[in-house]
Amino acid sequence: MREVILTIHWRGGQHSQLRVRKPRTGEHGCQTPEQALAVMERMATRFSDADIAATLNRMGVRTGQEKTWTAHRVASIRRVRGIHAFRSAEKGGVWLTLRAAASRLDVTSHVVRRMIQDGILPAEQVVPGAPWQIRASALESDHILEALRRKGRPCHGGDQKRMQMFPDS
Repeated sequence: MREVILTIHWRGGQHSQLRVRKPRTGEHGCQTPEQALAVMERMATRFSDADIAATLNRMGVRTGQEKTWTAHRVASIRRVRGIHAFRSAEKGGVWLTLRAAASRLDVTSHVVRRMIQDGILPAEQVVPGAPWQIRASALESDHILEALRRKGRPCHGGDQKRMQMFPDS
Protein backbone atom coordinates (compact mmCIF):
# COMPACT_ATOMS: atom_id res chain seq x y z
CA MET A 1 0.00 0.00 0.00
CA ARG A 2 1.32 3.41 -0.95
CA GLU A 3 1.33 5.90 1.85
CA VAL A 4 2.96 9.11 2.94
CA ILE A 5 4.62 9.06 6.35
CA LEU A 6 5.07 12.37 8.12
CA THR A 7 7.47 12.33 11.07
CA ILE A 8 7.48 15.29 13.45
CA HIS A 9 10.61 15.75 15.60
CA TRP A 10 9.60 17.62 18.75
CA ARG A 11 11.98 19.77 20.74
CA GLY A 12 12.10 17.45 23.75
CA GLY A 13 13.37 14.52 21.67
CA GLN A 14 9.95 12.93 21.07
CA HIS A 15 8.80 11.87 17.60
CA SER A 16 5.26 11.58 16.20
CA GLN A 17 4.24 9.88 12.97
CA LEU A 18 1.25 10.49 10.77
CA ARG A 19 0.47 7.98 8.02
CA VAL A 20 -1.78 8.97 5.13
CA ARG A 21 -2.73 6.89 2.09
CA LYS A 22 -1.15 8.38 -1.02
CA PRO A 23 -3.76 9.15 -3.69
CA ARG A 24 -3.50 7.36 -7.01
CA THR A 25 -2.66 9.30 -10.16
CA GLY A 26 -5.61 11.48 -11.11
CA GLU A 27 -7.37 10.86 -7.79
CA HIS A 28 -8.26 13.99 -5.88
CA GLY A 29 -11.15 15.60 -4.02
CA CYS A 30 -12.20 17.84 -6.91
CA GLN A 31 -14.25 15.53 -9.11
CA THR A 32 -16.19 16.73 -12.13
CA PRO A 33 -19.91 16.28 -11.39
CA GLU A 34 -21.56 13.34 -13.17
CA GLN A 35 -24.23 15.71 -14.48
CA ALA A 36 -21.56 17.76 -16.28
CA LEU A 37 -20.00 14.64 -17.79
CA ALA A 38 -23.40 13.44 -19.04
CA VAL A 39 -24.07 16.80 -20.71
CA MET A 40 -20.63 16.78 -22.33
CA GLU A 41 -21.10 13.27 -23.69
CA ARG A 42 -24.49 14.11 -25.17
CA MET A 43 -23.48 17.47 -26.66
CA ALA A 44 -19.86 16.89 -27.75
CA THR A 45 -20.55 15.44 -31.19
CA ARG A 46 -22.84 18.28 -32.27
CA PHE A 47 -21.65 21.35 -30.36
CA SER A 48 -18.44 23.23 -29.74
CA ASP A 49 -16.77 23.35 -26.32
CA ALA A 50 -17.93 26.97 -25.96
CA ASP A 51 -21.57 25.91 -26.51
CA ILE A 52 -21.20 23.12 -23.95
CA ALA A 53 -19.63 25.52 -21.42
CA ALA A 54 -22.46 28.03 -21.91
CA THR A 55 -25.07 25.28 -21.41
CA LEU A 56 -23.43 24.01 -18.21
CA ASN A 57 -23.24 27.57 -16.86
CA ARG A 58 -26.94 28.17 -17.69
CA MET A 59 -27.80 24.96 -15.85
CA GLY A 60 -25.85 26.17 -12.80
CA VAL A 61 -23.46 23.19 -12.87
CA ARG A 62 -19.97 24.03 -11.59
CA THR A 63 -16.61 22.35 -12.11
CA GLY A 64 -15.11 20.11 -9.44
CA GLN A 65 -13.34 23.21 -8.08
CA GLU A 66 -16.62 25.20 -7.95
CA LYS A 67 -15.66 27.36 -10.93
CA THR A 68 -17.73 28.33 -13.95
CA TRP A 69 -17.17 26.49 -17.21
CA THR A 70 -15.06 27.77 -20.09
CA ALA A 71 -14.36 26.18 -23.48
CA HIS A 72 -10.84 25.37 -22.26
CA ARG A 73 -12.13 23.56 -19.15
CA VAL A 74 -14.62 21.55 -21.21
CA ALA A 75 -11.90 20.59 -23.71
CA SER A 76 -9.60 19.50 -20.90
CA ILE A 77 -12.23 17.24 -19.32
CA ARG A 78 -13.16 15.81 -22.72
CA ARG A 79 -9.53 14.90 -23.44
CA VAL A 80 -9.04 13.26 -20.02
CA ARG A 81 -12.31 11.31 -20.32
CA GLY A 82 -11.86 10.37 -24.00
CA ILE A 83 -15.01 12.16 -25.14
CA HIS A 84 -14.77 12.86 -28.88
CA ALA A 85 -14.86 16.50 -29.94
CA PHE A 86 -17.17 18.35 -32.26
CA ARG A 87 -15.85 18.62 -35.80
CA SER A 88 -17.69 20.72 -38.33
CA ALA A 89 -16.58 18.36 -41.11
CA GLU A 90 -18.34 15.46 -39.35
CA LYS A 91 -21.42 17.58 -38.86
CA GLY A 92 -21.90 17.78 -42.62
CA GLY A 93 -24.68 20.34 -42.33
CA VAL A 94 -27.19 17.75 -41.08
CA TRP A 95 -27.86 19.66 -37.84
CA LEU A 96 -28.16 23.42 -37.63
CA THR A 97 -28.20 25.84 -34.74
CA LEU A 98 -31.12 28.21 -34.34
CA ARG A 99 -29.03 31.04 -35.77
CA ALA A 100 -27.88 28.99 -38.78
CA ALA A 101 -31.49 27.93 -39.52
CA ALA A 102 -32.61 31.57 -39.35
CA SER A 103 -29.86 32.53 -41.77
CA ARG A 104 -30.87 29.79 -44.24
CA LEU A 105 -34.53 30.83 -44.07
CA ASP A 106 -33.57 34.52 -44.28
CA VAL A 107 -35.53 35.37 -41.12
CA THR A 108 -34.61 36.40 -37.58
CA SER A 109 -33.76 33.95 -34.81
CA HIS A 110 -36.95 35.09 -33.07
CA VAL A 111 -39.06 33.80 -36.00
CA VAL A 112 -37.35 30.39 -35.88
CA ARG A 113 -37.70 30.19 -32.07
CA ARG A 114 -41.41 31.02 -32.40
CA MET A 115 -41.88 28.29 -35.01
CA ILE A 116 -40.24 25.81 -32.65
CA GLN A 117 -42.42 26.91 -29.71
CA ASP A 118 -45.56 26.68 -31.87
CA GLY A 119 -44.66 23.13 -32.91
CA ILE A 120 -44.26 24.04 -36.58
CA LEU A 121 -40.54 23.46 -36.85
CA PRO A 122 -39.25 20.24 -35.27
CA ALA A 123 -36.16 20.81 -33.12
CA GLU A 124 -34.31 19.04 -30.31
CA GLN A 125 -32.46 20.02 -27.18
CA VAL A 126 -29.95 17.55 -25.76
CA VAL A 127 -30.77 18.79 -22.26
CA PRO A 128 -33.00 21.68 -21.13
CA GLY A 129 -31.08 24.90 -21.63
CA ALA A 130 -28.93 23.49 -24.43
CA PRO A 131 -28.99 25.18 -27.84
CA TRP A 132 -31.72 24.03 -30.21
CA GLN A 133 -30.74 21.53 -32.90
CA ILE A 134 -32.66 21.67 -36.15
CA ARG A 135 -32.35 19.18 -39.00
CA ALA A 136 -31.40 21.02 -42.19
CA SER A 137 -33.83 18.85 -44.17
CA ALA A 138 -36.74 20.09 -42.01
CA LEU A 139 -36.28 23.61 -43.38
CA GLU A 140 -37.24 22.43 -46.87
CA SER A 141 -40.64 20.99 -45.96
CA ASP A 142 -43.75 22.53 -47.52
CA HIS A 143 -45.21 23.04 -44.04
CA ILE A 144 -42.33 25.33 -43.03
CA LEU A 145 -42.33 27.25 -46.31
CA GLU A 146 -46.11 27.82 -46.06
CA ALA A 147 -45.74 29.10 -42.48
CA LEU A 148 -43.09 31.57 -43.64
CA ARG A 149 -45.34 32.86 -46.45
CA ARG A 150 -47.96 33.85 -43.88
CA LYS A 151 -45.81 36.69 -42.51
CA GLY A 152 -47.60 38.72 -39.87
CA ARG A 153 -50.26 36.07 -39.39
CA PRO A 154 -50.34 33.35 -36.74
CA CYS A 155 -48.59 30.20 -37.84
CA HIS A 156 -50.78 27.89 -35.76
CA GLY A 157 -52.60 25.12 -37.57
CA GLY A 158 -56.39 24.92 -37.54
CA ASP A 159 -57.16 28.60 -38.25
CA GLN A 160 -60.58 27.63 -39.61
CA LYS A 161 -61.94 26.88 -36.12
CA ARG A 162 -60.90 30.21 -34.62
CA MET A 163 -63.19 33.18 -34.33
CA GLN A 164 -61.74 36.41 -35.58
CA MET A 165 -61.58 39.18 -33.00
CA PHE A 166 -62.13 41.92 -35.60
CA PRO A 167 -64.00 40.43 -38.54
CA ASP A 168 -63.85 42.40 -41.76
CA SER A 169 -67.16 44.27 -42.22
